[in-house]
Amino acid sequence: MSDVILKNVKKIYDKKVVIDNIDLTIKDKEFVVLVGASGCGKSTILRMIAGLEDITGGEILIDGKKVNNIPPKDRDIAFVFQSYALYPHMTVRENIAFGLKMRKVPKEEIEKKVQEAAEILDLTEYLDRKPKQLSGGQRQRVALGRAIVRNPKVFLMDEPLSNLDAKLRVQMRAEIKKLHEKLQTTFIYVTHDQTEALTMGDRIVVLDKGKIQQVDTPEEIYNNPQNTFVAGFVGSPQMNFIEGGELSPEYSGKIAGVRPEKMRTGKEAEGCDIKLTAKIELTELLGSEQIVYFSIGSSKCSAKLPADYKTNAEIDLGIKKEDIYLFDQETGKRI
Repeated sequence: MSDVILKNVKKIYDKKVVIDNIDLTIKDKEFVVLVGASGCGKSTILRMIAGLEDITGGEILIDGKKVNNIPPKDRDIAFVFQSYALYPHMTVRENIAFGLKMRKVPKEEIEKKVQEAAEILDLTEYLDRKPKQLSGGQRQRVALGRAIVRNPKVFLMDEPLSNLDAKLRVQMRAEIKKLHEKLQTTFIYVTHDQTEALTMGDRIVVLDKGKIQQVDTPEEIYNNPQNTFVAGFVGSPQMNFIEGGELSPEYSGKIAGVRPEKMRTGKEAEGCDIKLTAKIELTELLGSEQIVYFSIGSSKCSAKLPADYKTNAEIDLGIKKEDIYLFDQETGKRI
């Protein structure tokens, strides 16, 4: 069983609290994504699990064993970095085998493990090439191969796709998900990209300023955010936050949240509970869809629409009450 448990874990740098007493249980074989803006503490958490950062307080358990004072090499984890950290003078075969060679694993076993990893990652024909002869996606697969051959209890991945172009990122997301299904091992994955989080994770941990804001399935994170931070962070374009009284007197004193795709126009708007007219300030064409930007009172808003609207035109909008999220103005918590 490769559970990873964080109990009341804290990290302080130069008297500044970076990780603030977090509790988190990651189950065996689960794919959990830590997501948040830069500086939220997600990479620090990953490095503490790996043993690359000391913890200031609390406990970390891997497979039921407290690892606070156990060095990284003895934690039975594999870390995949943002930079592939490949040895340029070594072939793909040598790069994948390097960790096993350092542990003095027998040559026959090393070759067998390297071949198995190469087959899983579609790298067999590249084993005798050097990293400079590979594409970014192939290099990332070599980094994954180096982790696979160790057969660790836990894979830790720190923004492994951020150096790839957009098309390759989509392809590699799918490959990493397939890899998780094949290996049936616990994956903990860090990203600032909410699309990666929503498409890859069994569960998502949303972080802000060293605190966990919500832990849930992608569906629950998107459909039932617990506060304005989670609601605003997940979703593209982000949720519209409007002073409640601008929509209806019953919402006065509250923050009303509406997803851009739930802003309705034309015939769809006719049956809505709330109707508004706004002036379009900007439009963005996304192929078959369009993002339209406008203001409601002092709030900057957007709508995701199929129609062809122009800047400076007036637009009639409708919102159904069931599509409105209400939040407390002081705390930001969901009402």
